[in-house]
Amino acid sequence: MRRQGNTKIIATLGPASSDLATVRALFEAGADVFRLNFSHGCHEDHKRRLAIIRQVEQETGRPIGVLMDLQGPKLRLGTFAAGPALLQAGDAFRLDLSDQPGDARRTPLPHPEIFAALKPGADLLLNDGRVRLRVTRCGADFADTEVVAGGELSNHKGVNVPGVLLPLSPLTDKDRRDLACGLELGVDWVALSFVQRPEDIDELQGLVGDRAGVLAKLEKPSAIDYLDEIVARADAVMVARGDLGVEMPPETVPGTQKRIIQTCRQEGKPVVVATQMLESMISAPVPTRAEASDVATAVYDGADAVMLSAETAAGQYPVEAVAIMNRIILQVERDPNYRRLIDARLPTPEPTVEDAICAALRTVTGTLPVAAIVAYTTSGFTALRAARERPEAPILSLTPNLAVARRLALAWGVHAMQTAMTDQVTEIVNQTCAIAMAEGFAQPGQAIVIAGGMPFGQSGTTNLLRIAWIEAR
Repeated sequence: MRRQGNTKIIATLGPASSDLATVRALFEAGADVFRLNFSHGCHEDHKRRLAIIRQVEQETGRPIGVLMDLQGPKLRLGTFAAGPALLQAGDAFRLDLSDQPGDARRTPLPHPEIFAALKPGADLLLNDGRVRLRVTRCGADFADTEVVAGGELSNHKGVNVPGVLLPLSPLTDKDRRDLACGLELGVDWVALSFVQRPEDIDELQGLVGDRAGVLAKLEKPSAIDYLDEIVARADAVMVARGDLGVEMPPETVPGTQKRIIQTCRQEGKPVVVATQMLESMISAPVPTRAEASDVATAVYDGADAVMLSAETAAGQYPVEAVAIMNRIILQVERDPNYRRLIDARLPTPEPTVEDAICAALRTVTGTLPVAAIVAYTTSGFTALRAARERPEAPILSLTPNLAVARRLALAWGVHAMQTAMTDQVTEIVNQTCAIAMAEGFAQPGQAIVIAGGMPFGQSGTTNLLRIAWIEAR
């Protein structure tokens, strides 16, 4: 099954999409990667969903990526004694470590790490930013604040601390248990929440090793301060606009999204745009025009993938949401302005043999009527560097490693397949031509461009560029 679009779709599985028929329909509608959100459900739920994904993969013969999303630390208020409390602007309000239920004057905040990082003048955002407090005085176990923007608070509402680097690991004990489960099940990507510093990526990389790719979710302003270092250390990045939009002024999020996408493209790392993309489709069969424009903007910007969350996990129209997102992608990628915008953001090749080969790939496809680019790869590196160029010809990636083929399902324009490798150039050309025809990428008389490394099978040795013409049989 060949996709006609280059931008990939991630669909989150949940109560509305956990049976075989729905997962199959989501894949057929355009989903390339399935997300398992470990903030919800038990390990048995995720095990059952992953088994269904692998069944669809076997039925269709197409590698499918699976992304596990770790919950990360959840900073929440304690409880209130008499139900919700209404805070008014100008009120004094205390947060402390006491376990006594709260009221309109104070409430427990059972997170000593927050108090350790607070200083007078810092802001606290409660209930997804609906209530804003400013710290006037604080200590190791309390913070006295003034209510800047009032509103209602109730039990366990979320807390955000913008502009403050918290002394917290992004991996909780729950995350470590979930990670062990996910790696045992064989997930392809691990998404890390609450990333604040480059060292957070190192912590997860040390646990995951080469068993999966590490995807950094950028949802904290402090992570944007270290954007280049985080992108360099992660295998992929997600623009998690939900929390990012709470902690940053909303007018800055679109520009930040573009900056993240361009930084990832320069590094050749897949980048995902997520959160509230078609949110109205949780309960409506069609999106708003603004939502359609939002998806289109991410595609025009050059994102590798766009993601659906509650739309497919808990919504009433999961398959329709994927189908409409796919139609938006195809429409944008047919627009002549799309190619002009993509070409205008072409990253500068690094002074390496690999980048020289992949830059030449792009030149060849813009000069000759090339039907497809074929990337022979052991690690996936050649395919990712080819995708970084955003060539006009589709990228057919051939690898002996099924895990690599599954990870490449996240990358822009890459159609990955597992196949046996050979170390003879003539056999490579013959095999490539046959697969390109069988998969619908080329016909007799058309040209394909082959990139790979010699000796074949060694990672990081991209040094071959070959133009081949498919002969009639």
